[in-house]
Amino acid sequence: MSENNKRRGGPGGGPGHGPMGKVEKPKNFKKTMKKLLKYLGEFKLSIIVVFVFAIASSVFSIVGPKILGNATTKIFEGIVGKITGTGNGIDFGYIKNIMILLVVLYAISAIFGYIQGWIMSGVAMKVSYRMRKNISEKINKMPLKYFDGTNNGEVLSRITNDVDTVSQTLNQSLSQIITSVTTVIGVLVMMFSISVVMALATLLILPISMGLIMVVVKYSQKYFKLQQDYLGHLNGHVEEMYGGHVVMKAFNGEEKSVEKFNGYNDDLYHTAWKSQFLSGLMMPIMTFVGNLGYVVVCILGGYFAAKGTIKVGDIQAFIQYVRSFTQPIAQIANISNIFQQTAAAAERVFEFLEEDDEIEETSTPIQLDLDKIQGSVEFKNVHFGYNEENIIINDFSSKVKPGQKIAIVGPTGAGKTTMVKLLMRFYDVNQGAILVDGQDVKDFTRLDLRSMFGMVLQDTWLYNDTIMENIRYGRLDASDEEVINAAKAAHVDNFVRSLPNGYGLVLNEEISNVSEGQKQLLTIARTILKDPKILILDEATSSVDTRTEVQIQKAMDNLMKNRTSFIIAHRLSTIRNADLILVMDHGDIVEQGSHEELLAKGGFYANLYNSQFEVDEVVS
Repeated sequence: MSENNKRRGGPGGGPGHGPMGKVEKPKNFKKTMKKLLKYLGEFKLSIIVVFVFAIASSVFSIVGPKILGNATTKIFEGIVGKITGTGNGIDFGYIKNIMILLVVLYAISAIFGYIQGWIMSGVAMKVSYRMRKNISEKINKMPLKYFDGTNNGEVLSRITNDVDTVSQTLNQSLSQIITSVTTVIGVLVMMFSISVVMALATLLILPISMGLIMVVVKYSQKYFKLQQDYLGHLNGHVEEMYGGHVVMKAFNGEEKSVEKFNGYNDDLYHTAWKSQFLSGLMMPIMTFVGNLGYVVVCILGGYFAAKGTIKVGDIQAFIQYVRSFTQPIAQIANISNIFQQTAAAAERVFEFLEEDDEIEETSTPIQLDLDKIQGSVEFKNVHFGYNEENIIINDFSSKVKPGQKIAIVGPTGAGKTTMVKLLMRFYDVNQGAILVDGQDVKDFTRLDLRSMFGMVLQDTWLYNDTIMENIRYGRLDASDEEVINAAKAAHVDNFVRSLPNGYGLVLNEEISNVSEGQKQLLTIARTILKDPKILILDEATSSVDTRTEVQIQKAMDNLMKNRTSFIIAHRLSTIRNADLILVMDHGDIVEQGSHEELLAKGGFYANLYNSQFEVDEVVS
């Protein structure tokens, strides 16, 4: 699987809901459920109403068979009396009143059920909305190091799959567990009120049904888990082949791709039919157990009716209760598994929300006036490592005057981009300090600090909106005219006007309807529009052709006038006119000076510079 696919995460990355969901158990069920109940605290009144209405709905439904049994008894007595000549036949008035009563009871039960379902749906949607809102806010507070160590798919899984699992459980399973438990208890009470002996005989069947259910659940869940895993592999392969379709076709990889797909598909098929087959056994087993209950009730009921110790209508009611008794037991067994999944999903959400935030802002931040920022920067004995055991920047010191053009060069992994991340406080230094206009960057709020900078990175970032709005992202209050002027300065205007709808062209989700070079130009236009005090250019022209690079370089030269600029470059020919070149290797500045000075030294920079031309000669 490609790195891109790994970062996105598999389609079934999080715990699902129901049979297709990945069965995942929480590390601490009780603790997580306590947190979830606390999280639901503001909806306490609504949930109490749901509990009351769900119980009421079940109660009104439970008493129905007992009342209907009275009607059956009255009909039986009327027929027997008519046959024997000892009665006046069926009392239809009594039957009519019972029918009306039953209609009213079932209508009330349905109304209560509808109301509790409506309220619970609202609560579930509000909870999922609140969770996603909290996660979204949390993302903006978390340090960049968390996302460096966590793939995108993992974060997305918590926002989508895990929140959906919690929402669906609240919407469906919570009220269902209430009604199921209420039904089981209510039905037991009604069965004991009819006949203690028959109720005890029915209960003897309960261990049989529970044992069979547990066996089925034990084996089926293993295959459901495998099914979800294989589904993730299959979807991941399809996504990978779709995303890299051109490359796959170019290297004649169709046959290998189909072979790999067939392997994943076969695995999915074999696990899917086993899981579905075992899951499908649940209802036949419950029907079999229920039929055993009917046999016991019919034998005992017939015996007691013959002795005159039970009414015919009570036997009919008891049979209905036996049917109502086995179904909620199966539901409770299924919901207990769902609650395990829900606890696992909620635990993942709460783990994310409880991650450490960025280091708190200073209690008395400096009030920033952008117009007064000069742009001097000083790195003072900076030490930094992405983890404390591995320090990659050691005692970095350098002074940058306002308006200087500073180039940072060095081999891959030397620490060039890391210095920029420290400058913008994506990370904080382990030791030392970074000063802007003589003030420690920690004394500014991150919002104010980052408002000083404009960045153009090697990896372009555009989003699914019009070209106009993508450029305007640099300064959201900019007018259309200002956006177009920035586009002209970045040599974007000509190619944009040649596109369908021009500035109104909507970039698709993959941003594949413009070229790599055009993407770079758009991000440069965005930075020009922002008009920052300090510029950071990280291989800003790496994706454009030589002719366009010359044009952009001219625009950048104009933009960099009277501005402090940091340029990270691998092509050293592009930074020969820099005021100061910082040469980095293994996190340290090994040389610094102008292009001519460093070449004259004949040291690390000179070797690096000359090696590029040697490579170019070999290639040519």
